[in-house]
Amino acid sequence: MRGSILGAVAIAASALVGLSGCATMSEDQCLIGDWGNQGFRDGSEGLPMSRLDAHAKACGKFGVSPLELPYRSARDDGLRTYCRFERGFEEGRHGHAYHGVCEAEEEAEFLPAYHDGQRLHQVEAAFEAAKSELDSAVSRVADREDKLEAKRRELGEDGRTDREKAQIRERIEEVRGELRDARRRAREAELALDQAEQDLDRVHFELSGRYPV
Repeated sequence: MRGSILGAVAIAASALVGLSGCATMSEDQCLIGDWGNQGFRDGSEGLPMSRLDAHAKACGKFGVSPLELPYRSARDDGLRTYCRFERGFEEGRHGHAYHGVCEAEEEAEFLPAYHDGQRLHQVEAAFEAAKSELDSAVSRVADREDKLEAKRRELGEDGRTDREKAQIRERIEEVRGELRDARRRAREAELALDQAEQDLDRVHFELSGRYPV
């Protein structure tokens, strides 16, 4: 089964590495040789027909060659569970690559849902990244506040020479500058998180009537 493939959903390089960079079947799976079930699983995961070549390479180490006909027939059955509107949205939302495996008629429904899922995936990822950035910024502020307080205590200790006090005061000024910078970045991170949350709420609202978001 092979449909039209849009340039916007060409196979990602990282996905290709994942498909070909490691053994796709174990020795036991190869020796059992249940090519029908393997084909169905691959089809239901939206994997391209080239997956069979990877299986052949994996099983060739054990003197086993795949049976293409039962694999292809079962893969087509698996694709029918994959090339659906609802699955398209879930695949996009989870950031999975689409390998152009659906027939043109199925793809006409699958792709719009897939792109909607991608939109949601992007704003969800941006929101999580913004939260992480704010957490890091707040942590940096706290760290610089602690360092500033420690240096102030150090300056007040008895027995410090004038040279030592001058060095401590110099470091205090450096930490104050670092603290100002950290607070500025925390404010920027907070604004970025607010924007990311607004974007996420907007996309949720736009998609809520069509998908379970």
